[in-house]
Amino acid sequence: MNDGYLNFANSPMGAKLITALGLPKPMPLQRYEPGQPVIQGSVLIGGGGEPELLNTLAQFFKSIQAQTLAHERLPQWVSIANQHGLTTGRWATQGQKGEKVKALVFDATGLSDSTQSDALYWFFHDTARSLLPCARVIVIGRPPEECTTPRKATVQRSLEGLTRSLGKELKKGATAQLVYVSEGAESQLDSTLRFLCSPRSAYVSAQVIRVRQAIGPVSAPADWNQALAGKKVLVTGASRGIGAAIAEVMAREGAQVIALDVPQAISGLEEVAKKIGGTALAMDIGAADAPQKLVDAAKAQGGCDVIVHNAGITRDKTIANMKEHLWQQVVNVNLSTQERINDALVESGAITAGGRIVCVSSISGIAGNMGQTNYAVSKAGVIGMVQSCAPVFAAKGITINAVAPGFIETQMTAAIPFAIREAGRRMNSMNQGGQPVDVAEAICWFASPASAGVTGNVIRVCGQSLIGA
Repeated sequence: MNDGYLNFANSPMGAKLITALGLPKPMPLQRYEPGQPVIQGSVLIGGGGEPELLNTLAQFFKSIQAQTLAHERLPQWVSIANQHGLTTGRWATQGQKGEKVKALVFDATGLSDSTQSDALYWFFHDTARSLLPCARVIVIGRPPEECTTPRKATVQRSLEGLTRSLGKELKKGATAQLVYVSEGAESQLDSTLRFLCSPRSAYVSAQVIRVRQAIGPVSAPADWNQALAGKKVLVTGASRGIGAAIAEVMAREGAQVIALDVPQAISGLEEVAKKIGGTALAMDIGAADAPQKLVDAAKAQGGCDVIVHNAGITRDKTIANMKEHLWQQVVNVNLSTQERINDALVESGAITAGGRIVCVSSISGIAGNMGQTNYAVSKAGVIGMVQSCAPVFAAKGITINAVAPGFIETQMTAAIPFAIREAGRRMNSMNQGGQPVDVAEAICWFASPASAGVTGNVIRVCGQSLIGA
């Protein structure tokens, strides 16, 4: 759907008027185009205490052929980078103003006490004005719950406040993320850093991501631009909107896609399947026999590698005015059906070793929404399912994660009254709504065979929405 205000605010006349009136000026976001590099511009590296991931970062930036720079308070980066054959230099030498950069990456794993937080201040104080449009900020720490001392756990937890605030301060389409990496999981960072550094994460900001030791087989793609080559992916609710975008991105990444939706949506479903060279499957997933039908369909194709639970419905009423069947319909389709399908696929072995389960939750499940008690229950339940099932499915080498979209430009949001729609668009750090492809890119990251260390995460795709923040 077209955002007239964003277009006007970025026109020559509109920009002058918007500036004069002091109104928000949303930055057109840079989104991924097939074949482009992970990051286009220099990456400035910082760290505090005794950083533990500098060698890992050097290997990563070498692999994506990035140009790096060392902050003056991290002089050791130059020698480490050189050891890995990585092109690097010093930023802001001899009191000169540093060049504009596309990303800031701070290794906070060495911070063990709150008194060391000055390292965060100096790095971001020096660099906050040196970011190019749509820049990336990534802070890497250790999970507080895994720290061996209370003081280290304290300072590591404080990083969440930093990244959430940076996401609101930096503007111009910049994003800020916190990645907690378990000890021993350093080699599992690649897929997450590739996603966060790239335009694929355009509408994801102020998120906390946990990377753990690998679950199941680990295999870096032979071609990162075809990360899902040869994988069989089932996408539910795929006839339009976010579901269609998920199917398209999965196919773009090399997957064989089965696009599923209800029989009433067969026309749109077949159109999507034809466009991506996939298979259309018309089925009511809320039916009692749906899980077994999906098991049979998956086994007939040699098993399913990825299932994306995107199908969902709304039946909005305040709870005082809601009929019982409206409650039951929403909870059944949005939550209970996912539980039944997951159980059937996992127990039967229809989802392969190293399989990926990705669910679509919602901001409504985090913050609630008036007139959506049934929907909020179902979407909060999806979050609970992901968090509770992650350790259970890990025993079978299967990961499970979820995305929680905020305001996304779809046919559904186009039907929202104008004033409410505009509030949804502007009440986030990007001052605009997201696109279906933004949700799809995050799901594709979770689905990657290289994301074996990413499980139990719930990531908001909301441009750092103020709702539920």
